[in-house]
Amino acid sequence: MLQKGFYLVWLLLLFGLSNSGALKDPHPELSDQELFWGADQYDFSIMLRAGDLQCYWHFAHFGEHFYLNFMVQLVTGVALDRHLSVTVNAPSGLIVGKVDDASGQIAFSVKETGFYQMCFSNFHNRFGSMQVFLNFGVYYEGQKEEEKKKKEEDIKQINSTLSFIEESSSRLQRFVFHMWRHYNYERMRRGTDFYLLQSNSTYVNIWSAVQSLLIITAGYLQLYCLKRLFNTKPADGDKPRC
Repeated sequence: MLQKGFYLVWLLLLFGLSNSGALKDPHPELSDQELFWGADQYDFSIMLRAGDLQCYWHFAHFGEHFYLNFMVQLVTGVALDRHLSVTVNAPSGLIVGKVDDASGQIAFSVKETGFYQMCFSNFHNRFGSMQVFLNFGVYYEGQKEEEKKKKEEDIKQINSTLSFIEESSSRLQRFVFHMWRHYNYERMRRGTDFYLLQSNSTYVNIWSAVQSLLIITAGYLQLYCLKRLFNTKPADGDKPRC
C-alpha cells in the first residue's frame, strides 16, 4: 500500500513538472541590467590546446567602458608560435575588436547592452599548447562621479566630532610630514659632515706622511753634506788613516 502511494505521488509530481515547463523568467520583478550587474573585473589564466578555440561572455551595460587585456605566458609543443587570435563580438554579432598577437588590449565604449563574446583561438599552433593570462571587465565613469557626490553629501551630514577628528588627523599628518622633511634634511647634513670629515682625515694623513718624508729626507741630506765637509783625500805616498 505504501509502495503504491509512493508511485502515485511520484507520477503526480512528474505530470505537474511536465505541464509546468521550464522556468523562463526566474525574477520577473528585476530588469536585465539589475539581474546581470555582476563583478566589474576578472583575471585568470586559461590553457589552449593545439588548434583550440575557447569563448567567454561578459555582460556590459550601455555607457560603460569594456576592456580586455591578454598575454601569452607559456607555449609548449612543436613548431611554437606565440601569436593568439582574439576577437570580441557585440550582442548583435558584430566584431568590435580583433587582435592577432602574443599580447594586446581591446577597449571600447559599450553601445548596446548585452553579453559580449570573447573568443581565443590557438589555430597558429597545430602541435602546441599555450597558457594565456586574461584580464577583462567594465567600468563606468559616471558611476564613480555619482559615488563621489554621494560621499560628499554624507560627509556634510557627519557631526562636528568626526569633523574635528578629521581636522586633527590632517594637522597631525602635516606635522608628521614636516618632521620627516626636517629629519631627511638633518640626515643629509649628517651625511655631508661625515664625507667632509672623511675627506679632511684623508687630507691630513696624506700631508702628514709627505711632511714626515720631507723631514727625513732633509735630515739625511744635512748629514750627508756635513760628512762631505770633513772628508779629506790622502796625499801621494801617505798611509791611509785608520
